[in-house]
Amino acid sequence: MRTDISKINLESPYTDLTEGLKVFNGGTSKQFHTGEWRTNTPVFHADKCKQCLLCAPVCPDSSIPVKDGKRGDFLYDYCKGCGICAKACPFDAITMKEGK
Repeated sequence: MRTDISKINLESPYTDLTEGLKVFNGGTSKQFHTGEWRTNTPVFHADKCKQCLLCAPVCPDSSIPVKDGKRGDFLYDYCKGCGICAKACPFDAITMKEGK
């Protein structure tokens, strides 16, 4: 029996967890603060940013908010520090630092 992962929360008993903790639905990272185990942290340099928005769609955790066509600072509650955004930025507006 597959449990809908969107219904799993911190109070869910182990019997309600999916077999092997498989993920059957996406978009659940908004329900959990998954950035607390980050070991590297992206740093946004707004003065270098040209608002090309190349970083936002490559973020696997949707940690780069975009509002009214402009990106904001990182949502560190969800960012896992993968560094994909820093690699995608052609203007060096994102650097990675070690630690949180």
